Amino acid sequence: MIARTWRGATRARDADEYLEYLHATGLPGYGGTPGNRGVLALRRLEGDRAEFLLVTLWDSLEAIRRFAGEDAERAVFYPEDDRYLVAREERVSHYEVVFRAEGAPS
Repeated sequence: MIARTWRGATRARDADEYLEYLHATGLPGYGGTPGNRGVLALRRLEGDRAEFLLVTLWDSLEAIRRFAGEDAERAVFYPEDDRYLVAREERVSHYEVVFRAEGAPS
């Protein structure tokens, strides 16, 4: 399994609106791609910015290419991203998943 990470930032005042936008664009885009195994959308407020970290899980590099295109390390953007993002990574990072726990023991 492969984890794909991407970081971006908005103005703090736009954080909730951008999250709604993610729910309408990128998050369903990940989930609707065969081979996607899940997504985490993380956010933290730092002063006047909201930083976002998206972590997606994939079966293979080929599955990632179904989402991102042939250049699997290129970030995928949507039409209104420029409206929200004040900083963003143009390239993503991929990691081999070497351990994954499914919930805490009871």
